[in-house]
Amino acid sequence: MSKLYLVPTPIGNLKDMTYRAVEVLKSVDLILAEDTRTSGKLLKHYEISSSLQSHHMHNEHKTVEGLINKLKSGITIALISDAGTPAISDPGFLLSRACIENNIDIECLPGATAFVPALVNSGLPNDKFVFEGFLPVKKGRQTRLQFLAEEMRTMIFYESPHKLLKTLAHFCEYFGEDRQVTVSRELTKLYEETIRGTAQEVLNFYSKKPPKGEIVIVVAGKK
Repeated sequence: MSKLYLVPTPIGNLKDMTYRAVEVLKSVDLILAEDTRTSGKLLKHYEISSSLQSHHMHNEHKTVEGLINKLKSGITIALISDAGTPAISDPGFLLSRACIENNIDIECLPGATAFVPALVNSGLPNDKFVFEGFLPVKKGRQTRLQFLAEEMRTMIFYESPHKLLKTLAHFCEYFGEDRQVTVSRELTKLYEETIRGTAQEVLNFYSKKPPKGEIVIVVAGKK
């Protein structure tokens, strides 16, 4: 029976793969991967030999119709991203929506995603929070920051290492230098670290120590 599985993959440590995720990936007819080279290493590690096909942000608009037709023919497909849960700042939404429109079953497995450990580890209120993902690079960035300056819930952002200083400087400008911030870097990996402090203190820290790796920023809401 046709079905789309959304399967989370480890954000760093391969041991964070679940037994169920491995079982599903071994059982499906086709695996869609954001980067087949990256995912190929994971699949090889767990001796998963299911067929592999590229599915990423640059081709997903073009491939959705063909994938829906494949699912309608009765095959099972699993979608994975390079790391974490599909559709969370990664491809997955378009295909999921198309499956729903075509009455095709979807099952999302629980598993790794970077923002949850970063939030829980931050020490900031986590009973209510808003996930912002990546801020706009240019157009709309100032407008978004002005809007978020009034947000009272804890905010979560993803950022790349070479843009971290710029983003922290913007937090100082729009949210205030004293706003509490944590930066979690390389979660689950060998050099994992979390730096906590005011926006200005964290900016000063990374001004002296250029960051590397995957980054999650957690920012306190307005008091």
